[in-house]
Amino acid sequence: MAVRPRADHDLASTVARRLTPRDHLVCRTLFDHRVLTTEQVTDLCFDTLTTARHRLTALYDLRVLNRFRPFRPVGSDPYHYLLDTLGVEIVAADRGIEVPRTGLHHSRALALADSQRLAHLLGINGLFCALASWARSVEDAELAEWWPERRCTAEWGEVVRPDGFGTLRHRDRVVEFFVEVDRGTETLARLADKLTGYAELARATGWAPLVCFWFPSPGREAEARRVLAHPEVPVATGAAGLGDNPGRPLWLPVGSTGPRRHLIDLAPTGRRC
Repeated sequence: MAVRPRADHDLASTVARRLTPRDHLVCRTLFDHRVLTTEQVTDLCFDTLTTARHRLTALYDLRVLNRFRPFRPVGSDPYHYLLDTLGVEIVAADRGIEVPRTGLHHSRALALADSQRLAHLLGINGLFCALASWARSVEDAELAEWWPERRCTAEWGEVVRPDGFGTLRHRDRVVEFFVEVDRGTETLARLADKLTGYAELARATGWAPLVCFWFPSPGREAEARRVLAHPEVPVATGAAGLGDNPGRPLWLPVGSTGPRRHLIDLAPTGRRC
């Protein structure tokens, strides 16, 4: 196995000359959202998995990215990528902010390898990367915003704590949406209670984005849909097992029996000021 170079000034100068706009996008996304699999990075900004693998390996060799594979008793997981020393410095320079404490950043990031939250975080990030992939395949479409959980908490944490917030655009259509990724561990009553907070937010601000629940199976989705109707909150649901890609027409508004639709087709009535 080749030994990666030391992250010193000479390497930083070399890396600065080699980075592409797409590399900067990968770094910014990992800074905000912590970890992505190879497949998720492909959805975000590459055309083929092979091309993504080659580029991610190059960025790993240059100390821009780090990576790990979670232990699995049988088979193996794909590489999971996060920022390395130079990646953190690159984003800090892009944004004109102070470089975070690299050791602390790395210890928190690498702790994900053994974290019970890893699967949940990957579920959230996979959903948004799939939507980015859809947007890249459609002319005049874009995933214009993608907020991580901690930014949502800072903005609305006294009322709601979504797993993420996004804005999807296609020409003159705009869908603003909250994301709730369910892993089947919460009671139906707890899921229904979440809508109370979203209703409070709508009453306080006059702004009612779509609330998207993503479930681990169609059975769990069907069960949950019975309690997710709310007169003040537009809700749509989707589930893995229906195609496993939330960028496809897998979304069904609560109160509707079908057909399932693309997320862009579910624009709510409220818009953020």
